[in-house]
Amino acid sequence: MENIQNKEIRADIPLLNEIIYLDAASTTPTPEPVINAMVDYFRNFNANTGRGAYKTAVKSTVAFDNARGKIANFINCVSNEVIFTKNTTEAINIVANGIEFKKGDSIIVPNIEHHSNFLPWLNLKKHGINLKIIKANKYGVIDSSDVEKALDDTTKLITTTHVSNSIGSCQPIYEIGDIAEANDALYMVDAAQSAGHMKLDVKETKADFVAVPGHKGLLGPVGTGFLYCKSDIAEQLKPINLGGGTVSDVSEDDFKLEPVPARFEGGTQNIAGIIGLGSAVDYIERIGIENIEKHSMKLTKYMYEGINNMDNTICYGDPENIHGIVAFNIDGMNSHDVAKILDELKNICVRSGYHCAIPAIKHVGADALGGTVRASVHYYNTKEEIDILIETVNEVSRFAGA
Repeated sequence: MENIQNKEIRADIPLLNEIIYLDAASTTPTPEPVINAMVDYFRNFNANTGRGAYKTAVKSTVAFDNARGKIANFINCVSNEVIFTKNTTEAINIVANGIEFKKGDSIIVPNIEHHSNFLPWLNLKKHGINLKIIKANKYGVIDSSDVEKALDDTTKLITTTHVSNSIGSCQPIYEIGDIAEANDALYMVDAAQSAGHMKLDVKETKADFVAVPGHKGLLGPVGTGFLYCKSDIAEQLKPINLGGGTVSDVSEDDFKLEPVPARFEGGTQNIAGIIGLGSAVDYIERIGIENIEKHSMKLTKYMYEGINNMDNTICYGDPENIHGIVAFNIDGMNSHDVAKILDELKNICVRSGYHCAIPAIKHVGADALGGTVRASVHYYNTKEEIDILIETVNEVSRFAGA
């Protein structure tokens, strides 16, 4: 099938006719084919999955299972290694609360993580688990050799983001995967900012767990996501949401868990959302992940250079190692004020503040300005939109420096 062109995806997202949307790192607008897949469910087979033998319920279950298969093919795993969640945060918490940690175990985690890949591990300290925090360099990148140095006999888990949500810096996840494998440590990757933006083959990462949202790079609906969990590890993971659909038998004294992944998917799922996510994966594959990555990298570098070359602006991260995200500030201006002005002047939608990554913002020294302004792109964005952003930031910058 022919690849979807930039103008076609823009036609599928009418919202883009009204605004310049540069907040893909938070969420992406949903294309019409994804919406149509969800509407089709609501109109034509709106029944619960796995709960009935009648034809409509069977159709719903088949569509739900097909979505799981599409995701598995997309990330190169088998279907039962995909556990549906409502977001990345839930996926990470399944791991944090499902691993049988014991007092004295340690977890290695960088200091630039989104709170969702930091707070669950920080919370384990109250149970006697030690956190070994790896400091990133000034560009927000960790050195894999620092991870290796932190390893010892107590190391139970290494976890890292793939692409920093606050800075856009890419981490050496493949090198860390080799280290984890060589030292028999569990390994988790937060792929919230990379899935759908670049190739993600979970087997190549050597990760035991990969957490992915549906509503960011994958162009899926909000309230969807999944956890990749390696088959042999999943059997050791304790489910934390027991209830309907998680058990095959129950007595007054005990219960028998369903096979993976059902044991982790308690209660009625976001069926329409998951079906939409499956459609979104189809959509991403029609565009071509290589095309998305090439386009985003080109826009990222162009945006970074355009903003960083102004007299009183600063961009964070190494332009050769950031992906899809440019975080910046204007001297003397609060990040929220800058974002509001961009919206008011040109309907430019960017995120501002700490981006749920307070330690990362402090690490790059941006806390004095209330965080950073963060512009993030996807395949639907154009060079012309970036030109408008650069011109408007320059206008605001000149005014601030006057």
